[in-house]
Amino acid sequence: MNDSVVARLVQELGKDAVLTDPDVTAAYSRDMMPLAPYGSPVAVVLPTDVAGVQATVRACADAGVPIVPRGAGSGLSGAANAVDGCVVLVLTKLDRIVEIDAGNRIAVVQPGVVNLDFRNAVEKDGLFYPPDPSSYDWCTIGGNLSTNAGGLCCVKYGVTTDSVLGLEVVLADGSVLRTGRRTVKGVAGYDLAKLFVGSEGTLGVITEATVALKPLPQAPATLVAGFPATAAAGDAVARVVREGLVPSLLEIMDSTSIKAAENHLKTDLGTGSNCQALLLAQSDTGGEAARRELAVLEQICTDSGADMVYATDDLAEGRMLLQARRVVLTALEHYGVWLTDDVCVPRTRIAELISGCQQIGEDVGLRIAVVGHAGDGNMHPTIVYSPDSEDEFARARVAFDRILEVGLSLGGTVTGEHGVGKIKREWLEREIGPVGMRVHREIKRALDPGNLFNPGSMFSL
Repeated sequence: MNDSVVARLVQELGKDAVLTDPDVTAAYSRDMMPLAPYGSPVAVVLPTDVAGVQATVRACADAGVPIVPRGAGSGLSGAANAVDGCVVLVLTKLDRIVEIDAGNRIAVVQPGVVNLDFRNAVEKDGLFYPPDPSSYDWCTIGGNLSTNAGGLCCVKYGVTTDSVLGLEVVLADGSVLRTGRRTVKGVAGYDLAKLFVGSEGTLGVITEATVALKPLPQAPATLVAGFPATAAAGDAVARVVREGLVPSLLEIMDSTSIKAAENHLKTDLGTGSNCQALLLAQSDTGGEAARRELAVLEQICTDSGADMVYATDDLAEGRMLLQARRVVLTALEHYGVWLTDDVCVPRTRIAELISGCQQIGEDVGLRIAVVGHAGDGNMHPTIVYSPDSEDEFARARVAFDRILEVGLSLGGTVTGEHGVGKIKREWLEREIGPVGMRVHREIKRALDPGNLFNPGSMFSL
């Protein structure tokens, strides 16, 4: 059966689009999450157009071969991981920016376009595409859509779904669904576009998206504040929310992250040896409005107990300060390999989550660094362990699950932006309960009755 489906795929898409060498296909079998299981695909298919995607889906459907859609593989949940005997459908060659409509501030883009390339392209028209995952220089729009990715700008601009107006999706029978709109408003029928965003390739294959763009913001002004206690930083975040401030960025770093970044960058962030938490904020309103916003932020941080506050409207200096936040994962590689978690809690409980992670680190005997998007409560506790120690890997897995448990106990969710994938399936069930799972399964069966798309990701039928 596998030989016949491969032969059909070669016949319909050409031999260059169908990879079967095990050494090559292995490179497409998993994403960046080391805990998630993965199998061996029978083939990797790289179509160049929608017709090629349709042909792949129909061939696999006829043969009963599962399909795992994949972008660049930058995910952190195992959502793009192969299952044994599947076809991995790689969408990176559907990489055209079909249209940029500056007058209506929308664009039409294929899934293989790299996030940063798209942002740079629309910037030439004075426009801005907000979602900016930390892997924005190599992750693709399709992967962002499938996981409903976020990033540092979420506090002001929202996650990927907040920019999506419409989608083109290849369904399980090979037909093409076009859903959504190009207008600012529209409530005709169910919001099917939002259903597919974040579905992790389990309902269909996204082949095109119509997205809303923003006017290009002003160059941001930047503030950094160091706190002698994590609770004081948490209080500052709560006050920012209470007072209605919406900075374009509001990030937090714990002491472990700060030290790692300083060592990596070989610089002193000026926080002092007693700093337990660092807040980084930006305002992109421009000019005097930005200065006023940062002045209020500065006062809030000072009143909350910050013993170091510094603000600048120098763009290069601001980028340098923000670099400390962006390099944390790379910086942690000096101590071992990392396993990053993804939980979102109410913003008033960020400090409790950080404290809980510190306790877990002490309990399991591993370094845990916490960074995250303080503006929306989405935290990324990152566990560091030795790649050569099975014992440390096992302890890292224990820490990973305990962090999720703490997140739920604080009224949070087990994923803010990375997705469920193949690593948090049991946690999804714990969070949404049996009725929620029943509805998920009914939707899956309605759109994918043969369980063709990404079986076992998010949940099992």
